[in-house]
Amino acid sequence: MGGRKFGWGTILGLALLGFSMSTGWAINKGLTFKLLQEGYTNAPAIIGAVLSLQGLMGLIVPPLMGYYSDVYSSKRGRRTPFILLGGVLAGLIVLGIYLAYIAGIPLLGFAVILSGFYFSMYFFVAQYRALMPDVIPSGSRGRASGIVTLFEWMGNLVLFGSLAFLAAKATKITGIEKGVEAMIKAGYLWIPFAVVSFFLIFSALYVFFRIKEPKLREEPPSEGLVDYLRAIISDRDFLNFYIAQMLWWLSFEFIAVFLFGILESILGNGDVTALGNAIMAIFNVTVLVGAITGGSLYDRVGRRKSIILGGVIFLLPFLFGWFATTKAEVTGLIGFAGIGWGMLMATSWPVIGDLLTKYEKEAFNGRYYGFFEATKSFPILIAGLLGGAIVQLAGGNYRVLFPVGAVFVLIALPLIWGMKHLDVEKG
Repeated sequence: MGGRKFGWGTILGLALLGFSMSTGWAINKGLTFKLLQEGYTNAPAIIGAVLSLQGLMGLIVPPLMGYYSDVYSSKRGRRTPFILLGGVLAGLIVLGIYLAYIAGIPLLGFAVILSGFYFSMYFFVAQYRALMPDVIPSGSRGRASGIVTLFEWMGNLVLFGSLAFLAAKATKITGIEKGVEAMIKAGYLWIPFAVVSFFLIFSALYVFFRIKEPKLREEPPSEGLVDYLRAIISDRDFLNFYIAQMLWWLSFEFIAVFLFGILESILGNGDVTALGNAIMAIFNVTVLVGAITGGSLYDRVGRRKSIILGGVIFLLPFLFGWFATTKAEVTGLIGFAGIGWGMLMATSWPVIGDLLTKYEKEAFNGRYYGFFEATKSFPILIAGLLGGAIVQLAGGNYRVLFPVGAVFVLIALPLIWGMKHLDVEKG
């Protein structure tokens, strides 16, 4: 692709979309667990099974839609039409989740609506990821990734912070300890859903009308779906990277999906809705620091070293999490983990695009980023089911997920170090 340069207008458009998508995932992480727990069931296995629907959708939809966007062509481009459709649909379904819960529909119906939300979010995520290397040249992608990742996790921060504030204020006003019930009674629960819906729809429209995709220099090479999956497995660098992604996302999801349960296990009885969202807000503040740091290091000191450093920082809180006994300790550990996680996110995004640039296969960005998203989604599927089962075997003690998560990060780090063509050869 030709004519690409580091354009701030393009970066800010991507950043707005990333911010909006993150608010969608944040409302899922911040409220869905509690909606299920307070409105339907308290069984960890059932809650985990419902939440794992996100992983199922993410495992199937992004590889297919990313592949299709590579071979799709229109006057508007290959990626932005999918972003428009998916973003608007996701924004509308977010409102549907709120209305369905308030209406008291059965658990099965609620799970179906959640599945629709997950489908719509994954419908355009591969195109969003592929659009960045499509419009930003190699050598500047670390900086671009750092900026966009900053906005992504700022979206998480805004939503988690808002949820914590609304839950705490509702509890104070109503005297009801259960966060969701208190927010409904105070008339606050609709607010985060409306905000997320607005951002998703607005950002999708903005990207569609304002970001211009570059024209391909030539027709994309012919490579079938099975052929490209085979190519990934046969290439050691891609295989190592994708496996590492699955492992550290599995560690992250153990904590993110079951955070409220972990807090209850550490602190004892009591509602932790406000505390959990406050901790996630702090986590997202430190992620911002890690994102900017990691993005800069990726372009300057080396891709391999920057990813490894982020992984080590992310690992340390898992090693000590089992021993946390107070609010301050668990908050500090999760906050510190955010620095490493931000570095991992900023340094991971450009890897696929840079490898494809090296192999002169940039026309395949969609399908490779689709598989990239699938490797992040598979852990969501497994974390809900596996994490729920592990907790039940541990007698309901959610903190056991800390040492289990540490094992996966320890396995992932050598895989990144073993990538032969990750760094740019000198000379």
